[in-house]
Amino acid sequence: MARLVIVSNRVPVPRGRNQSAGGLAVALNDAVHQRDCLWFGWSGSVASSGAPAVPRMTQAGRTTFATIDLAEAEYQGYYRGFANGMLWPLLHSRVGLSEFRRTDLAAYNAVNATFAKALAPLLLPDDIIWVHDYHLFPLGQALRDLGVTRPIGFFLHVPFPPPALFDCLPQADALLRTMTAYDLVGVQVPEDAENLTASLHRLGIRIRATAFPVGIDPEAMARAARRAETGSEVIRLADSLADRALIIGVDRMDYSKGLVHRFRGFAQLLRRFPDHRAQVRYLQIAPVSREDVAQYRALRRELDELVGSIDGEYADFDRTPLRYLTRSVGRATLAGFYRLADVGLVTPLRDGMNLVAKEYVAAQDPDNPGVLVLSQFAGAARELDGAILVNPYDPDEIAEALDTALSMKLEERRARWLTMRDAVWRNTAAVWADRFLFALEQTESNLARRVS
Repeated sequence: MARLVIVSNRVPVPRGRNQSAGGLAVALNDAVHQRDCLWFGWSGSVASSGAPAVPRMTQAGRTTFATIDLAEAEYQGYYRGFANGMLWPLLHSRVGLSEFRRTDLAAYNAVNATFAKALAPLLLPDDIIWVHDYHLFPLGQALRDLGVTRPIGFFLHVPFPPPALFDCLPQADALLRTMTAYDLVGVQVPEDAENLTASLHRLGIRIRATAFPVGIDPEAMARAARRAETGSEVIRLADSLADRALIIGVDRMDYSKGLVHRFRGFAQLLRRFPDHRAQVRYLQIAPVSREDVAQYRALRRELDELVGSIDGEYADFDRTPLRYLTRSVGRATLAGFYRLADVGLVTPLRDGMNLVAKEYVAAQDPDNPGVLVLSQFAGAARELDGAILVNPYDPDEIAEALDTALSMKLEERRARWLTMRDAVWRNTAAVWADRFLFALEQTESNLARRVS
């Protein structure tokens, strides 16, 4: 079996058993354990000087992790500037938040070229290369420019907007043309595939993006939830609830996650449905990210103010309705929290997939499952038709959905959960990776047949 080379902006180098894992690492866990693998990308460190990009190598099982540092100017232009200041909001249809600078675009292209130069000497003759996400749109072309001929696939984990929106990106055509270097382009859902394909076809690029919806390892999540049920953290949380219902939300602190609207929806629940005031608690876990970006600092201030306002109005001397954590929680503990929660509240304004929704489903007790309240704009909504779908921009709709979820009878909860369970167990992370890699390897087979 050919070695798999994964390229991503950040590399999840193992550092400890209790570290939290990002969505990409969770999704690719099965793929990297099934074959020899090289995982290449940024270390997350910013170097004090512009030293040559010599990869640092770490071995863990069958996977070799190779990382390079970025110089300060590269970090500011490539990562903070173009990737997160321009592409991230644009791809989530938040054009008003996008900030474009030509110097940032130049840094973005230069870092992709640096990645390619550092990676190319590490490649073996039979490698198959899988590039991930919006940070690395041009990487395939940079590798081709260095003479790499092996199959290269690209997967976009975030949404892709309609062509009219993507055209707001200056020099969008040049960025899209670099995608001709890829043998296969994948996205999460058919809508994103249609949008990206339309943008490419408008330029005469005959590549067709294909939907490969990403999954999780549901059996592992279910086992972790069962084990954590008797763990000290879950017991502490359960004791603090005193038999009250629990709503849980778990999101990186980002404006795309709809946290402001969600908090307002919870406030509307307490305002419009007063019977729930003494009977429900909402735990929102929102690890802080990108604290050096003004928009994210402003978001945190707004959330802090909302939490204070909600708890100030509805708390009593013996209860606080909204609990808010801005630090990460280990995956094993999260699994237990999911299982304990009566409602999973997942309401992004736009999301490629959202694995939290699938993790919540997998963690449930089959005999007494909770209810998932899910944004209609999350990719997961296409698969999890047992969820209560909401428009996340409407706090009253969120409040009504929470009231329905908290009042739902066991029979309906079980029926809804079973339909979602089937979807989560059918389309796992392993299935997603196998489907994409099989399709990518077929492009090599087709090319070989044409050449012969």
